Amino acid sequence: MTMEEPQDPHARTLVMSYLAIRRCIGVLAFVLPLTLWPGGWIVFGTNLQENMSSYYHTPLRDVFVGVMCAIGIFLVCYRGYDWIENWTANIACLAALGVALCPMDPNSDPLQQTTPLGYLHTFFGGLFFSTLALYSLYHFPRGSKLLRFHSRTEQRDSIYRATGLTILGCMVAMGMHLFLAPPGPKAIFNRYHFTFWMEWIAVWAFAAAWLTKGRAILADVDGS
Repeated sequence: MTMEEPQDPHARTLVMSYLAIRRCIGVLAFVLPLTLWPGGWIVFGTNLQENMSSYYHTPLRDVFVGVMCAIGIFLVCYRGYDWIENWTANIACLAALGVALCPMDPNSDPLQQTTPLGYLHTFFGGLFFSTLALYSLYHFPRGSKLLRFHSRTEQRDSIYRATGLTILGCMVAMGMHLFLAPPGPKAIFNRYHFTFWMEWIAVWAFAAAWLTKGRAILADVDGS
């Protein structure tokens, strides 16, 4: 027995609204690194920063804060299949707002802050990426199992798992860089903006997962 797409216009509108929220989250995540760099370099002549959070202390502050707050608002408006997914979205919203409103200390290592806001920023950053990985590795594939009447679910599940593993891989790489790297090699990696590139890859993986969930990537071929 297969389920059919809802025929009630109100139900169809609700479905489209959820797809739109997922797409908005994905688009915002996709454009954020591009806006910070190279957009910031082209418009303001801002040099590439060691990490995305450092753009708070550049002319791109409003862009960074605005996009993170917008992602947080969309996440808190998002509703999943159960209370666990809803609370994951709420925690991700809190983390996104924390990253935006609790700035990291300027020209500092994420682990060597001098203010409570700086340490809160580091905490919220780790929490934010953790919730993104949880969505890709657990919530999105689980949702696919509940919606087997849709087409291309296997392909989408592959994207979800790939993006989740990518986010986790970037988190591990950043953790090893911050916690385990000796001062000499760490300085070399910082010179080449290692953390920024890892964050960029993780954020784009996050974007790919949400754009796939919103059917902007791998749309249903049968209109379901």
